Amino acid sequence: MELICWLCVVTIVLFIFAPYLYGSRGGTETVVVKSVFPERPSVSKSDVVGKIILMQPKPEPALTKMLYESARVRSTPSLPEELPAPAPESTPRSIRVKKEEGLFHPIILEAADRYEVDFALIKAIIMVESNYNPNAISRRGAKGLMQLMPKTAEALGVGDSFNPEHNINAGVRYFKKLLDQFDGDVKLALAAYNAGSRKVRKYNGVPPFKATRCYIKKVFKYHQYYKKQMTW
Repeated sequence: MELICWLCVVTIVLFIFAPYLYGSRGGTETVVVKSVFPERPSVSKSDVVGKIILMQPKPEPALTKMLYESARVRSTPSLPEELPAPAPESTPRSIRVKKEEGLFHPIILEAADRYEVDFALIKAIIMVESNYNPNAISRRGAKGLMQLMPKTAEALGVGDSFNPEHNINAGVRYFKKLLDQFDGDVKLALAAYNAGSRKVRKYNGVPPFKATRCYIKKVFKYHQYYKKQMTW
């Protein structure tokens, strides 16, 4: 009976003083934790992102430009060269062309004087048309150095389109006719020589054909080449 009474007294004492005991212990633990892990102020996400950006190294302007240029080059597909420059003099093809040019030079010069057409322009036309091959034949049947179509050759009185003298004289005479028809406009005359006069009149200018536009550009390019060659 006495034991039970003592147990009751101990229980009552513990019940009364337990909050004070655990409160002081908990406070001690809280102080320890705070000393080891100090409380961090709240930081917004935008502040964190801003600090990260500021920590990044700033690229040099020259490097930025180089990277931009390289990216632009990579994104741009490579295009085929539409206007090939005259072949280097060391190739067999260029040697053959030079030889043929020398052989036909007197004929071209005579035709240019006779019909009053730019000598360098005639050479450029022949270069683009046949590459100075007197036996050239196109898929459409054009023949010779200035690639005369059979009907055109017949209308000009050419019996043999593979005869260089006949072909060049007829071709220059025909081109002179086109120049007169289009009031001396070389571009329109070249367009008519390539695509026909009807096409030029139909479109009231150079026809929107890729082949014809490329042809004109090539002739003009070689024209400049031969003009410079004449000044050497």
